[in-house]
Amino acid sequence: MARGPGRYHRKGITLTELADMFPDDAAAEAWFAKQRWPLDKPWCPHCWSMRVQTGASHPSMPYRCRDCRKRFSVRTGTVMERSKLGYRIWAFALYLMTTGIKGTSSMKLSRDLGVTQKTAWHLAHRIREMWSRDHAPFEGPVEADETHVGGRLQRHSGRHRGIRGRGSVGKTAVAGVLDRPTRRVVATVVPDKKTSTLLPFVMGHIEPNAQVYTDEWWAYRSLPHHGVVRHGVGQWVDGQAHTNGLESFWSLLKRGFHGTFHHVSPKHLDRYVREFSGRFNWRDYDTIEQMQIMARQMTRARLPYEKLIEGGPAYPKLDQPRLSPPDG
Repeated sequence: MARGPGRYHRKGITLTELADMFPDDAAAEAWFAKQRWPLDKPWCPHCWSMRVQTGASHPSMPYRCRDCRKRFSVRTGTVMERSKLGYRIWAFALYLMTTGIKGTSSMKLSRDLGVTQKTAWHLAHRIREMWSRDHAPFEGPVEADETHVGGRLQRHSGRHRGIRGRGSVGKTAVAGVLDRPTRRVVATVVPDKKTSTLLPFVMGHIEPNAQVYTDEWWAYRSLPHHGVVRHGVGQWVDGQAHTNGLESFWSLLKRGFHGTFHHVSPKHLDRYVREFSGRFNWRDYDTIEQMQIMARQMTRARLPYEKLIEGGPAYPKLDQPRLSPPDG
């Protein structure tokens, strides 16, 4: 396998190797089945029974549960459910989304996969649902910070032309915590930058005695074990106190926002933040490992097109603990 860019120890996958791995839908379906049921023992997604008949004579449902008598396929109970796209398209989409460091636009997916832009947009958002924020509390030291994501200010906004794009007017707040030892980050869209919002977010993702480093924003003042760096006076590092790791992540997120997507609706922004933080946390894995993790997380909540386009809160809650499938 080819070496991946940036991380010298990573192994990438070339396009020719990808085509050899997934020559047709049957090969891609077998690969997805292997990721979902690693021991080649499929379990029923309806009742979790292990008594499953394979090779059932059905055009799209090759499995049948002997207990609840329901038919199912690899797609059932995953983000692929009721999708008319072939398994090969899904495999190639996983590859494009995991290797696109600054994101992959729906227009590029549309051209590369040979589907409409509308289909590619829905496909990309369903894949973003796979990225998870589930993790054990960070032991620290950690960095906590917030930023604003959004379009540039217009001339009629009253701001001086020379500072267009700065400030928080018309933008959406995003908060994040980065664990220095593991270099893992968790980030989410938040409604505001008040203490009542940022303090529970930070404390909910760290161990009680973890050392926290932030800038001088007043919402962080009551954090225990707290170190501060004062950006307002041009101070970026004060001993161990800095937020440079998280600033690097914000930079990557905004490069994708402005350079790849150009415009993101606030109600969809949290999925993009989840995508960038998930890919950031997996950047040390080989490409095939990243794709395998993605495929195993497909059993997360489905995202029908009607739900995607309907109005909804722009500030979703963090993922709740989920039930696990049966062992074996």
